[in-house]
Amino acid sequence: MKLEKVIAVRTNKTVYRDGNLAVKVFDSDYSKADVLNEALNQARVEETSLNVPKLQEVTKLDGKWAIVSDFISGKTLAALMEENPDKYDQYLEQFVDLQLLVHRQTCPMLNKLKEKMNRKISQSGLDATTRYELHTRLEGMPTHNKLCHGDFDPKNIIITEGGETYILDWAHATQGNASADAARTYLLFWLAGDIDGAEKYLKLFCQKSDTAKQYVQKWIPIVAASQSVKGKAEEREFLLHWVNVVDYE
Repeated sequence: MKLEKVIAVRTNKTVYRDGNLAVKVFDSDYSKADVLNEALNQARVEETSLNVPKLQEVTKLDGKWAIVSDFISGKTLAALMEENPDKYDQYLEQFVDLQLLVHRQTCPMLNKLKEKMNRKISQSGLDATTRYELHTRLEGMPTHNKLCHGDFDPKNIIITEGGETYILDWAHATQGNASADAARTYLLFWLAGDIDGAEKYLKLFCQKSDTAKQYVQKWIPIVAASQSVKGKAEEREFLLHWVNVVDYE
């Protein structure tokens, strides 16, 4: 396997292209359980009607775990938004429609979103009072079984030359409440510095899904706390700013 052409660099992993394959190589100290869980998530999502790169194998390369999938040729939705700012709203609508298509799927063997978030809140390092408030709020939220991507970001959407859309990176996929998934996407726009895009996204998601904006906002502190456990220090600091367990105006 030739690992010469780097196509993406992420925290703890590098993605290479080898012909018709994409090879995601994890750092040597990356959790084996997390690698295998990501591969299993991808295999399970393949069983839905969504366009996702097909998983080919899980292997070790020079002592590092790697996930090998089909390479999808095209441009990310994030790149298209940047290259064609006049079409931003059009691409955003396509993005939301695709997320709603994800939420119409079920994957009954995936981990449950609320259980995962409860674990993450416990690991967050927040004080006991804040953790209690977050756990209580989470328990009070409705339990659904919709497919949730967990990292639904324009960077994870590929548009092929023929106009087909593919959704990448199912490492954080769960089954649960779609509004929690939307809250995560809202925070991702903020993390990318696209605050105007975040507000446009939330408005459009709520319109198209017939969801109250306040309902998605109730998820934001919960999602921010659970996402603060892993990642860069500056991202953790940003996310913890959102962990104020009060109702948004």
